[in-house]
This record gives sequence, structure tokens and C-alpha cells, in this order.
Amino acid sequence: MAVDLSDAADAVLASRAAEGDERAFEQLLRRHLGLMTAYATRLTSSRADANDAVQEASIAIWRELPTLSEPAAVRGWMMRIVSRKSFDLVRSRRPASDVDELELPSEPGGRDDPERAVVTGDAMSGLRQALRRLPETQRQVWTLREVGGESYADIAQTLGTSVTAVRGLLARARETLTREMEAWR
Repeated sequence: MAVDLSDAADAVLASRAAEGDERAFEQLLRRHLGLMTAYATRLTSSRADANDAVQEASIAIWRELPTLSEPAAVRGWMMRIVSRKSFDLVRSRRPASDVDELELPSEPGGRDDPERAVVTGDAMSGLRQALRRLPETQRQVWTLREVGGESYADIAQTLGTSVTAVRGLLARARETLTREMEAWR
């Protein structure tokens, strides 16, 4: 009889997958696929490119899992691989511009309150437009930090720049977005 892995902790799934358990790997991917895809879509500005990046990241994750030293940190580790693969893809070709097709998760109670749903939708649309107007490196740094939760050092390594440059780019991006999103506060 097969063991149900749906309630297993990420660390358990990562450890089992690192030992070659394909079912554990599938469960780990299934659990984080939505987040990985949304994150890659933000980084590439293209759903098609995001799907390609997530597929490449999934292959890399399977291959590199045996090298993961802290199975409990697997989610962040997977997201760093997704960001690396997304940037590799962006560097290798010009992405299609379909960021407006990004499906945003609905908020609890959003369906019960139509006014809130409209305001939230308008605010997210405004944020997408404001992000699109940012210089590319500022948008990348903001997305890696605010959406991906990556450290300054990881962002610097991903983008091939210094931590100081990352801090400056992030500060400028935050300042611009705060100013442009003032109406939504």
C-alpha cells in the first residue's frame, strides 16, 4: 500500500526526493507549482516564458536535490532556482508581454464583497502598470526581494552586481512604486 505524502512536511518530501523517491518529488512540486509559476511570470513578464523557466527549474531541482544541505529550507532553495532559470531565459531571448494574463489569487472574502474585489483588482492593475514602467533592473530587484523574499546577497549574485547596487535599486523601485501607488493607500 502506498504511503500518503500529501500531509508530509516539505523537509520530509525533500529528503525522500533526494534519495530518489519520485512520488515525494511530485508532491513537492505540486505543492509549490502555483507559487513557482506566479513568481516566474513576474520575473519574465510572460506566462509562456514562465512555464519554460519552471520546467527548466523542475529538472534542475530534481538533479540538485541530493546537494541540498537543509531540507527544511527547500521552498526558498526552489524559488532561487526558479529565479535563476527565469533570468537565464530572459537573458537568452526577448520575452512576450502578457503580464496582464497573470492570474492573481483571490483574497478570502473577496467574492462576498464585490466593491473590495473591484478595488483590489484596480490596485493590482495599477501595480502591474507601475512595475512595467520601472527600469528593468529595478523591477527585477523589487520582484526578487518583495515577491521572492530573496536576500540582498542572493539578488546580487543572480543579477551579477553588488549588494550595494541591489540596495540602491530596491530603494529607488520602492520610492517610485510608493509614489505611483499613493492613490491606493
